[in-house]
Amino acid sequence: MTTKSSLRELTYNVIGAAIEIHKSLGPGLLESVYHECMKHELSLRGLGFLSEISTPVSYKDIVVATTLCCDLLIEDCLVVEIKAAKIIEPIAEAQILTYMKLLETPQGLILNFNCTNIFSDGQKTFVNDFYRYLAD
Repeated sequence: MTTKSSLRELTYNVIGAAIEIHKSLGPGLLESVYHECMKHELSLRGLGFLSEISTPVSYKDIVVATTLCCDLLIEDCLVVEIKAAKIIEPIAEAQILTYMKLLETPQGLILNFNCTNIFSDGQKTFVNDFYRYLAD
């Protein structure tokens, strides 16, 4: 069962993984490079994850054929989108909120590796309001 405490610890661990990668590689690489490094770092940390999963969309009793693809779903409760952009566009924020809703996860995280410091300006956390009542 996911609790607020376990989710905080997981998020801290994932951000730590991103910091480790950013310290080693810095900004300026393609998103796909950071994605591969995140998969490796998450494995080293013993975290369970799915990568580039097709996200189903249901509408009035049908499943819509879709190409929505979530970068990472970690421990079945944290959606992570990896970016390497100058700025995070509002569409990226809408996208992660949609993934969180469709995958029924309590939290999401955008990691932008094109920054000076991942901790202060390279990550943004999103909370699914439906899950704000998780146990401590």
